[in-house]
Amino acid sequence: MTTPSTRTPIAVVLAHYPVYNRRAEIVTTAITNLDLHDISRIARTYECDAFYAITPLEAQRDLAESICRHWAGDGTWVKDHPRAEALARLVVLPSIEDAAQSFEKRLGVRPRIVVTGAALDNDITTFAALREDLARGAFPGVLLVFGTGWGLTSKITQAADVRLEPIRGLGDFNHLPVRAAVAIVLDRLLGSR
Repeated sequence: MTTPSTRTPIAVVLAHYPVYNRRAEIVTTAITNLDLHDISRIARTYECDAFYAITPLEAQRDLAESICRHWAGDGTWVKDHPRAEALARLVVLPSIEDAAQSFEKRLGVRPRIVVTGAALDNDITTFAALREDLARGAFPGVLLVFGTGWGLTSKITQAADVRLEPIRGLGDFNHLPVRAAVAIVLDRLLGSR
């Protein structure tokens, strides 16, 4: 594996809708403070251009935005905290399409939509292949979409430009916390080798 030599703009998306629950019903999951803080920090560590948290629920968007406002507050102890710098990249929107449009506006061109998921098993791209594509600047930008709950719906994964291979553990248990999956995927794609 090589280290990407060109800087492909990348945004991370944490989708709380449309995702499955364990009964394969399409649901909206709850935003968690821990995911917002940890994924913001992971995205900042790997120089991602933005982190989008997606929920159609206005109350959940308000909650996420209040967390961001707190860390962007007036107190020096807050402003100088590394968490404030990380959370400054967080944008809360109602849909994945809104995130794609927001990132497109920043880039001036439509980003490639890359989805992840433990259940993806057909027409997948390996980490090595996507890493090489990023290294040679094959894409104008990448929107890297992670699902919560039991994963993104098939409608979302089938419509994506790229379906990234699942993270495989050592056994048959495959239900990582999403913040761990974000860290592993970003390190495999962007980390030094």
